[in-house]
Amino acid sequence: MLTREENEVLTRVGPSTPMGALMRRYWTPVAYAHQIDKPDGPPIRVRLMGEDLVAFRDSAGQLGLIDERCPHRTASMFFGRNEESGLRCVYHGIKFDVAGNCTDIPCLPPGTDPAQIEKIKSTMRIKSYPCIERGGVVWTYMGPPENRPAFPELAWIDLPDSHRHATRHVQECNWLQGIEGGFDAPHLTFLHKGPGREPTRRVVPSLYEVMAMDFGFIVGTGRDLGDGAIHWNVNVMLMPFHKIISSIPHAAHMWVPIDDETTMLYSIDFQPDRPFTPADLERSTSFNGIHVENLPGTDHATMNKSNDYLIDRALQASGRSYTGM
Repeated sequence: MLTREENEVLTRVGPSTPMGALMRRYWTPVAYAHQIDKPDGPPIRVRLMGEDLVAFRDSAGQLGLIDERCPHRTASMFFGRNEESGLRCVYHGIKFDVAGNCTDIPCLPPGTDPAQIEKIKSTMRIKSYPCIERGGVVWTYMGPPENRPAFPELAWIDLPDSHRHATRHVQECNWLQGIEGGFDAPHLTFLHKGPGREPTRRVVPSLYEVMAMDFGFIVGTGRDLGDGAIHWNVNVMLMPFHKIISSIPHAAHMWVPIDDETTMLYSIDFQPDRPFTPADLERSTSFNGIHVENLPGTDHATMNKSNDYLIDRALQASGRSYTGM
């Protein structure tokens, strides 16, 4: 059992916290690449590990992730003009490139000495984080530049788009609650039980084996299905928030901290050897697998805490659904 103090250390992810500092030593998902696919297109808001940021793609297609607040008068850069290789603040026209450099200050008085302009530019930097695009996802590294690691060799990253199906949604919990739920095998028998069948005790996992690894851990769960053998399921946890799921199709999760109380869950189905067919995608796109239907235009699930997950008590009582959801 974790103590309250240990729980606080593990779940606080701001830049001045121990776990926040650790998380920032890894490449972290920012958004799906299609959300900022056009050069000079609209920027998007990003909240990541308690920091409010803005992501954009400049005129040359380079990715940028900068502080949402302009260092001049703290206007939101979300409203900025994405033009001519930089994001220009709409308040005073000050422009920043993807590296956070100030490249233009049009609000200075006419006749300002050029050397003075360059000096002001050098002090008018905006916080920025380097970004790369891999596997249809924009990733950032938020830690010390000298400690930036190589990009991880995730099984789904280098596959063609046709071999992947990916979604994301907000979970109203901290990242540790999310990943703990993701590796909690018994709840699958109850909470995610399909319609038409009641849970039975004999399919609840009864054996657990965990192997610590350099990259995280491997966990095996054993079920007695009544045929004289134990059926094992093996999943992999990669630091700091990845899960590789042993399923067909193959699948993965990433629990990315938005802040101390909310998490962005990325869910990916993938097939290494061939593209998905419509039949392959039927389970995913009908939201009967690891994917969740979102409210249109948002990352928030249609079924959520505010509407009691649309629970149908009559359905629950009928026996055709264990949860009624």
